[in-house]
Amino acid sequence: MNKELADKIKIFTGICVIIVILLVMSIAFKEEINSVEAFRAYIDKFGVFAPIALIAFQAFQVVVPMFPGQFGYAVGTIAFGVHAGFWCNYIGICLGSFIAYVLARKYGVSLVLAFFSEKQYNKWQRKIAKSRSYDWLFFIATLLPMFPDDLLCYFSGLMKMNMKTL
Repeated sequence: MNKELADKIKIFTGICVIIVILLVMSIAFKEEINSVEAFRAYIDKFGVFAPIALIAFQAFQVVVPMFPGQFGYAVGTIAFGVHAGFWCNYIGICLGSFIAYVLARKYGVSLVLAFFSEKQYNKWQRKIAKSRSYDWLFFIATLLPMFPDDLLCYFSGLMKMNMKTL
């Protein structure tokens, strides 16, 4: 992947972020969503497509790490309750992690650098090189908040980590 393609990916991602934000804002104002109950009633209109949309969003936010994952957690919990929200988020994040792994394996470092700064990439590359067990680092990072677990999913693909470990 060349620099030009990486720049196009960043521009496309930025446009997607703006579209999603404008779409959410227009729906919120149009539907007068001003309470949790109103939000749940709005989500219920979509039936089975509502949890599918949350799963897709969570997968997308792992693959294109511009959205905070916490947004999906909150939406899932509010819209579907603690248990169903957890499972929708979990499935989406697992799907996105798998996709990030496969993409990194196929396109290499240039794709990773399209989504993450070179400084961040180098910092984590050094930490991983010093780590005695990347599997444990990866496991702990995915459990703890504020760790760059999306980046580590990409690193796992770069390292040719066994897909079963992911």
